[in-house]
Amino acid sequence: MSIETGFADTSPLLPLPPATFHILLAVADGDRHGYGIIQDVAARTGGELKLSAGTLYRSIQRMLEQGLIVETADRPLPELDDERRRYYRITPFGREVARAEARRMSQLVELARASGFVPEGA
Repeated sequence: MSIETGFADTSPLLPLPPATFHILLAVADGDRHGYGIIQDVAARTGGELKLSAGTLYRSIQRMLEQGLIVETADRPLPELDDERRRYYRITPFGREVARAEARRMSQLVELARASGFVPEGA
């Protein structure tokens, strides 16, 4: 457990697979079901990343085991829901892992910028 954050060490999980990071971003703002996650990721990436159902659910299973997300019993109103859907929520540890991954990627961009691979202001 980290003294600064009170969470388990995030470093064994880094770098995150891109699908995992995008799923964490999708559930960061609120609970989502699988298809909602697929739609959110496609929208956030301008269609550049389209998660297949197989990739999504393999990632979700692994993320549940790692404690990054949980399945929640909270549901929308019945008229707005399909009882077959499962909803997922980011955990505090999942937020910490996503922050650590964002910091790691930011540091990589800074190194690339210093090497001239990324122009200033980009």
